[in-house]
Parts: sequence; C-alpha cells; structure tokens
Amino acid sequence: MEEQRKKVAVVLSGCGVFDGTEIHESILTLLAIEEEGASWHCFAPNVEQMHVIDHSTGNVEEGETRNVFVESARISRGADKLSELAEYDPAEFDAIVFPGGFGGAKNLSDFALRGAEAEVQESVTNAVRSTHAMGKPIGFICITPASVGALVLGGEGIELTIGNDPDTASAVVQCGAKHSDCPVDDVVVDLDNKVVTTPAYMLGPGVVDIRKGISKLVNEVLKLTY
Repeated sequence: MEEQRKKVAVVLSGCGVFDGTEIHESILTLLAIEEEGASWHCFAPNVEQMHVIDHSTGNVEEGETRNVFVESARISRGADKLSELAEYDPAEFDAIVFPGGFGGAKNLSDFALRGAEAEVQESVTNAVRSTHAMGKPIGFICITPASVGALVLGGEGIELTIGNDPDTASAVVQCGAKHSDCPVDDVVVDLDNKVVTTPAYMLGPGVVDIRKGISKLVNEVLKLTY
C-alpha cells in the first residue's frame, strides 16, 4: 500500500521582500517540500498590508493599498493552492511553515514597529497555537521566528534562531524564548516543542546559501511528523 504524502501548510504574508513574503524563501520552501515527497498548500490572512513598497526604489508608495491574501496569490499561482488563514485546520495538515520577508514583521504582526511589544494577527496566532496544541511541527524562516514564533510561543520557552543579529535576538529573549546563534546553512531544532528555525536572508548572502538552510528546515520539520 502506497504511503500517504505528508501535507504542509505554508503561510504567506504578501509578495515581495520589503512589504510581503520573501519570494526566494517561499519558492525554496515549496521546492524543498516537494523534493521531500510531500505536498503543500498556501495560506494568507485576508488583511490589508501595512504599506506598499516600490521595490525598484525602496520607497513607500503613498496612498496605495494592497491586500495580503490577493498579493500572496502571486506566489501560490492563483487560488487553487491558496486559502484564507482563518480557514486553516491543523487536523488537515502534518506541519506548518512560515517563510520570511518583511511581511512577516509588518503584516503577520507589527514586530517591525513594536519589537517584543508587538501584536500578532489573530488568524496567525490561532494557526500557531492550534498546531502547537496538536503536537505538530512548525517551521519559522528568516524574521518569522521573532515576528511570529517568539511572540506567540515565547511563553513556552521555545528555542529558536534568527541568525546572530543582537537586537533581534534580544527581542526574542524579551518574549520569553531562548535564542541560539546559527549559520545560514543550518537550523535550530527544539525537539520538545517541535519548532525548527533557520536564518535564511537574516544572514544571506545569496540563493544558494539560503537554500541549504531552508532545505534542512523542511527535512527536519517532516522528520518530526513521524
């Protein structure tokens, strides 16, 4: 009898490094999931972005608004593989993974503005807490270990990494989590809480470098599903 494929939920925060999901990180996550023989489905909150950035200049586009869910559909290649995060049911998936990008600190929470005092979107909090409560693994990439993981699960004393940036690591610790320095091609695995983290573009410098860490994260996340 053929073994059933593992199913991984991937949470997006828009499309584009400065105001949404980091595109390289998201695509490498989806690629790694398929390379491990698993399947994926994307989720995103149906909320407005904090702001819109012109990625050719880095400037805020005054007066322009975009929707996180609508923009995330650019990465998922349309609606067939994308659902609103409020509809996420951890019982239907084996794991959940959060790629990075500033959207993780602007749209999933307001960590970019408030650091350790930030608030997390309700649908994001519910997704993380419900998955954790069922004992299923969670992967956080780049800034999301701080902007989501530490904010939601810091009270559980989870161990995670954002690389080695001292200011961000300090915010992680303020949330109650434990921070461990980590190179871009490696991961930190909290076996007790089934949380896996990797720095990705918090360290960089390039696609080849971050792919190693993201591939290892997906591998470790899926190992924790057995």
